[in-house]
Amino acid sequence: MRICRFISEDSPSPRIGYLDDNDQVIDLTSFDVREMKSLFDAEMRASILARLNDTNLTKYPLQNVTLLAPVDDQEIWAAGVTYLRSKTARMEESDFSASAYDKVYDAPRPEIFFKSLPSKVVATGDAVGIRQDATWNVPEPELALVMDSHGKVVGYTIGNDMSSRDIEGENLLYLPQAKMYDRSCSLGPWIVFGPVESEVRQWTIGVKISRNSQVVFEGETSISQIKRSFAELSDYLNRSQSFPSGSVLLTGTGVVPNDDFTLEEGDHVAIRVSGIGQLGNPVQRV
Repeated sequence: MRICRFISEDSPSPRIGYLDDNDQVIDLTSFDVREMKSLFDAEMRASILARLNDTNLTKYPLQNVTLLAPVDDQEIWAAGVTYLRSKTARMEESDFSASAYDKVYDAPRPEIFFKSLPSKVVATGDAVGIRQDATWNVPEPELALVMDSHGKVVGYTIGNDMSSRDIEGENLLYLPQAKMYDRSCSLGPWIVFGPVESEVRQWTIGVKISRNSQVVFEGETSISQIKRSFAELSDYLNRSQSFPSGSVLLTGTGVVPNDDFTLEEGDHVAIRVSGIGQLGNPVQRV
């Protein structure tokens, strides 16, 4: 079940839609669905599926709508160093603090940090940003877990955790500046509800970066390489805090460009997850 947020020419206010197998976006307003958290309830999703043959439903071809980030009131958090490749890259970029990444990869407690307010998340097609004061910028393609207010994983989307590796590598205490700035997080193109973790771990995630119509980096890995279970990551995020509207958790990256690569303004980043689709964003300096 694919659920998106969108606007159209005759509906400039954000709406929530069901994307069917023919790439028709069915407006769920008539189901009284106006917030993403409504779809976190399994009974609500089942009720919608049972009524999709209603001929009075408003439908739009996917190409005729503008997709928005599939969050409205959900905070976005992120887990780090969950892939072995990510641990290696973090150790390579750091000087005196390299051992911290080595330790957290094997530690009982995962690294979890705040990434973005929902209002600052970039949608597919919109520009992601690279910091004006950074010299080594990379995308981080990640599977994103969508959780309800109880911390249960109910769906999945694609995330881009934009990062300034030179800033983070200079000092671990600079992590917020390396990770949290305007246009530093994109999500989309929609949320997929239904699959269980065992199925999702059979998916692949890859990224392709283009510059002047030429591919300058491409890589792919399996989501099965995420070391920690989804339940474990969700458990730690939801300890001692509450998310009344649910939350989104990026699960780390296993595809990292070579150390001599940095994004440039005008590049295009396309992240594909086999069970979801593609999140695509041009790059601009902020």
